[in-house]
Amino acid sequence: MYKRVIHRARFTKTGYEQLKEEYAKLIAQRPAAVEDLRKAREMGDLKENGYYKASRQRLNMIDGRLTRISYNLKTAKIVEDSEKGTVGIGSTVTLVLHDKEITYQFVGDFEADPGTKKLSLLSPVGKAVEGKKVGDTVEVQTPGGKVLYIIKNIV
Repeated sequence: MYKRVIHRARFTKTGYEQLKEEYAKLIAQRPAAVEDLRKAREMGDLKENGYYKASRQRLNMIDGRLTRISYNLKTAKIVEDSEKGTVGIGSTVTLVLHDKEITYQFVGDFEADPGTKKLSLLSPVGKAVEGKKVGDTVEVQTPGGKVLYIIKNIV
């Protein structure tokens, strides 16, 4: 017999609240998207109707995003800050590589934004540092090979 496994995405409290806000915004946008689609259908020939295609695509995007967000909200696990002194969700960690320091904030599974130095514990760096302490050396596999970081600070 088939057993369904539900993945419980981890979120910070802030990330969970932001997801709820995005859901509310999309719900508010949906009636206008439905109305646009209705107007586009009334224009006639749907094969060459760019307004119809754009309206349909917008509604599909909204509905798809609502479905994903709804699932994540229902199955979310809000993680409180990690145990003091160890790396976990909510930690801000300074790593040292060859006298160069880099600081990352570790956030929930779907909150990651590497451009702003927010990483998930599912990332290669996150997997390597999770549960570690100041002074620990961690090995991260990168496309360029293995890299050794030293954990300098955890906040």
